[in-house]
Parts: sequence; C-alpha cells; structure tokens
Amino acid sequence: MDSTAPQQDDPVMTRIGEAVQLGHAGDAAGARRRFAEIWEDVGAGGDPLHRCALAHYAADVQEDPDEELRWDRLALAAADELGDGRARAFHPALDVTAFYPSLHLNLADVLRRLGDAAQAGHHLQQARAAVGRLPDDGYGQMIRSGVERCAARLEAGDAS
Repeated sequence: MDSTAPQQDDPVMTRIGEAVQLGHAGDAAGARRRFAEIWEDVGAGGDPLHRCALAHYAADVQEDPDEELRWDRLALAAADELGDGRARAFHPALDVTAFYPSLHLNLADVLRRLGDAAQAGHHLQQARAAVGRLPDDGYGQMIRSGVERCAARLEAGDAS
C-alpha cells in the first residue's frame, strides 16, 4: 500500500481541495463562496481536521485582512482540537504538530499587516519554536524562509 496516499475517502476534504483549486486558478471570489458553503455544512463544532484545513485555505483567498485573521484564528483553534489519530486516519504521514509553523506564520503575517506588532511577534515566536517539526524538504524550507521574511519585515516596521 502506498503510504503517501490518503487511507480514507473523505468527501469534505475533496470539496475543500476543489475550493483550493478555484483559488489557485484565480477565482478567489468563487473559492470564498465555496469555502463559506463548506463551513456551513461542517459547522463550528464539526470535525477539527475539516475545520483546520478549510479555515487554513480559506484565509489565503480573503481580500480583507480582518477576514483573513478570522479564518487563520479558526484554523489554529481547530488544530488545537485535532489529534494525530484523526489526522493519520485521513493520511498516515500527517503530524499535527507540523501544522503549527505555518498556522503561526500566517497569523504573524496578517497581524503584522494589521499593525499589531506585539501579537505578530508572539505568533512569529511560536512559528520559530515549531519549525523543528517540519521536514527538510521544499515545504519545510518554504515555511522556514517565510518565517525569516516575516521577521525581517516586522523588525523593519513594514506593515505592507
């Protein structure tokens, strides 16, 4: 059996993936609508894996930084509820602790852009503390580089 293939057919994760693809194809408004529909179906008390993935990706297509922040906070809250057992039931390689560097980086960046340097610094510190859980691959390098870029911008007072 291929250990990189999902072990569970999950229609909600499929829908989330389709919404992500809309965003990647340049249809941010369509992706936002789709994410909102899925959120309505999942609900605030739904499966934390679904809520974490959905909110994490929904934040990426927001035009309003306050909405981006709201979604990023929802993603972090869902990750805090998510255990490795549930994550690995979907995919055996998923390690919930490896979600945190990206989740905290996203929060640091949006808070920086909103002018909340103190909270941005807090989340940046959390991201730095968690990067050791990332693999030494392209994804891990991308997140590590993002943390350093965000830190430099925060130090420079760059809120753009």
